[in-house]
Formats: sequence, structure tokens, C-alpha cells
Amino acid sequence: MLSLYRPGGGWLHRMPAGPKLVFLALVAAVLAALPSTWGSAPTAVGAACLLYIASGVGAAELLRQTWALRGIIVVTAAGQLLFLGLESAVANTARVVAALLVAALVPLTTPVAAMLDALERGFEPLRRVGVDPARLALLWTIALTTIPVLARLATEVRDAQRARGLRPSLARGAMPFLVLALRHADDLGDALAARGIR
Repeated sequence: MLSLYRPGGGWLHRMPAGPKLVFLALVAAVLAALPSTWGSAPTAVGAACLLYIASGVGAAELLRQTWALRGIIVVTAAGQLLFLGLESAVANTARVVAALLVAALVPLTTPVAAMLDALERGFEPLRRVGVDPARLALLWTIALTTIPVLARLATEVRDAQRARGLRPSLARGAMPFLVLALRHADDLGDALAARGIR
């Protein structure tokens, strides 16, 4: 499985995986729950930026993660502008982006093995109702690490189009992106099968 982990010595890197997951989930939930007002946009974005800087992950990684979200920013802002107006569009887009940036700190500051262990311990009570905590933890970990991988694949498709002298477009990029995404899914499935996970 591809690891998005960036080694570091900041307080977020040193925090145990379980408490870190709970802390960042709470921060993301609070940011997502802010009201749709002008003041919410700088509050949400400022909080996410502060977390990146204060945790030692850094401004460069913050810019990389924000750039990876540019498609989500455009789609969210356009949809909100169409139906809700400028204030709500700015506030809601900022809240979504801030929550996603905070969520990205989990795989960036937590090794995959530590994340799996923490999630498995957290899901242990579900064993009483017939849920396998190990499988559920693996599912969540794959979901957390796959979203940035798909963003990277989309960037690779756009870069390949530019290298060929083409103007990047959704129509031209959809098929290559789909092929790369399916290839990634196949590789991931093969890796899981090789480890005896069905």
C-alpha cells in the first residue's frame, strides 16, 4: 500500500495514532460545522494553515495539499455560486477545503501500520455485532490513502497532456485517468490478495 507518510519530529508526528485520529476528526468536524458567513472562510482556512505550520508539517506541504484539491475547490465553489450566492459559496468552499486539509494530516503524520493498529483498536467494540475490526480498519486506511493517490494520478494525466502540447481537458483526460485508476485498483487488489486478504 502506498504510504503518504512524511517523517517529522513535530508534536503531531509524536502524538499516538489513536488520539491523533480523534483530535483531527474533531477539528475537521468543527471546521465543517462553521456557519455559512463571511467570517467562516478565514477562520476555517486559518485554522488549517495554523495546524500545518504549528505541527511542523510545513507551508510547502500545505501548498502541495491545497494544489491537489484545486479540482474540488472549483467544483464546490461553482456549485455553491450557482445555487446559494457568493457568501455561502466562499464560506462553504473554505470549510470543505479546510476539513479536507486537516484530514490529510492523518496519513501525512502517521505511518500506515500505526494507523491500522489504532483503527483496529477503535473498531474492536463492533466485533460484538459481527464486524471484523481488522477488515474495517483496512478499508478505512485504504480510503484515506487512495484519495490523494487519485489526485496525484489526475495531475500526472494533465502533465502528460501538456507534455504532448495538448491543452488539458476533462474530455481528453477522463479515459487515461480511468485507466490509471483501474490499474492502481488492480495493483492494490493483487497486493492484498498476496497477503491473504480477501
